[in-house]
Amino acid sequence: MNTRVPLFSLGDFNAFFALFLDNMVNLVILYGILTEVFGFPGSFIYKYMIPGTALGVLFGDLVYSWFALRLARKTGRSDVTAIPLGLDTPSTIGIAVTVLGPAYIGYRQGFDETTAAQMAWYVGMAVMIWMGIVKIAASFVGRYIQKIVPEAGLLGSLAGIGIVWLSANQFIKTMELPLVGLLSLSLVLLTLVSSYKLPGKIPGAAAAVILGVAVYHVLPFWQGEAVHQSTGENILSFSFPMFQAGGLQVLFTDSLRYLPVAIPFGLLTIIGGINVTEGAKLAGDDYKTRDILLTEAFVTLIAGFFGGVSQSTPYIGHSAYKKMGAKVGYTALTGLLIGLGGMFGIVGFLVSVIPEAAVSPILIFIGFEITAMAYQMTPASHNMAVTFAIIPSILNFGYIKVKVLFEPVMFQLQNLAQKIPTLDPNALIPVTFLNEYPYLQALAQGYILTAMVWGAAVSYLIDGKAIRASIALIFGSVMSLFGLIHSPTSTGELFLPWKLDMSSSMIHSIPYKFSAAYLLAAVFIAALALVSEYKKRQHADHI
Repeated sequence: MNTRVPLFSLGDFNAFFALFLDNMVNLVILYGILTEVFGFPGSFIYKYMIPGTALGVLFGDLVYSWFALRLARKTGRSDVTAIPLGLDTPSTIGIAVTVLGPAYIGYRQGFDETTAAQMAWYVGMAVMIWMGIVKIAASFVGRYIQKIVPEAGLLGSLAGIGIVWLSANQFIKTMELPLVGLLSLSLVLLTLVSSYKLPGKIPGAAAAVILGVAVYHVLPFWQGEAVHQSTGENILSFSFPMFQAGGLQVLFTDSLRYLPVAIPFGLLTIIGGINVTEGAKLAGDDYKTRDILLTEAFVTLIAGFFGGVSQSTPYIGHSAYKKMGAKVGYTALTGLLIGLGGMFGIVGFLVSVIPEAAVSPILIFIGFEITAMAYQMTPASHNMAVTFAIIPSILNFGYIKVKVLFEPVMFQLQNLAQKIPTLDPNALIPVTFLNEYPYLQALAQGYILTAMVWGAAVSYLIDGKAIRASIALIFGSVMSLFGLIHSPTSTGELFLPWKLDMSSSMIHSIPYKFSAAYLLAAVFIAALALVSEYKKRQHADHI
């Protein structure tokens, strides 16, 4: 068909602001964790890590834009919306905290600051390469997973992320500067929810950010409350991403110890990509799952070979961007500006002038839209299954918030106890908390996969398919035994259960308890179903 497909529409500029700022915030998070928590040299991050990381976003978003253009021409439709791609927030945080930071601290024991940073960077690139390899392999089973997992399991896991990490978490950021945040949020709700048209057809998302930035900078007495982390270091400095062999040098040596962390992160983004593709299909845009997943995998590899340390993934929120009126151009524009921004230091400059409170309202809207879609796009009878699938995200959110406070406190108390032998750190923490925290930690790990298992099992039970529900629970049993879900470790890594830390009986026993519980539930449900079926047949024979 020769339908003319416009590259840009007014809605694309709305969506561009949301997607661009979401990516930018992830780069800020990466920089902030490494510099503030681990003392990583900031200039090294800007010069070497960010350009390669941004390159992955550049390639991925351009390819996704091409997919949308191809689909529009094939179907003769002009309302096709590209799937958004960007930096994965959980693994950006996770790789910084569990790979790059610890590697840097370890190398500092024997090297100077610059050499230690370089070696940690090599490890980060190697982990990216491993994640890319895992994602390529997993891409070939993506369509099969999409067929066998009910929509409540796929979309419910996205709804959990939307309502917790995009809405609840960003509402905290909004209220850190309430006079800026609520003003921007009001404009987002007015234009994107109530569909109010601004004078001159100004995009609502763009207007909300501009208004928030203007208020933030015009009223000087708020300046001291800024929540962004940019120091303005190396702003507008050019650094072109080049092929780096450092990751290959440590691919089979120093990086191997981080594989138990890298594999789950790679698998989770593939699962997320499957769910995103399913959501796009239900919204009317039927993309090939394998194309979406393989693109995600290859751009992760590209970033890893060119100095990147954070993987890209399809973003949830396709339906929200479609509601904004976005089509093809917003992903292309985001990719170009993130890619060029990483090379020229534009990202650092923008972070220095845009408060998070002005950006967060857009993400809140996207989170609400995703949650609404999960209920709207699944059968009404499966609403309970969708709600079940949201619970793991809530547990993950609670755990992360508690962990940020609890683990540093315990670390300091343990250091203090070495100087004061009579001090028992555990005596200062409520017993109830100490007993519940390991279970909260385990329930929070692998939360996307957990959501899919729970959502699928409940969906099958609602439909009277007890044997299928049992099979879903058996998958949960196997995954919990090896840490794909419910890992009792702080890093959420994979493990062999018999090799876990024996010093803590609770941590050591959790995989066996959870695995046995899933298995027992599966057997119990299957047994009851078979007995019920047997009685039905007997009754039918007597009629």
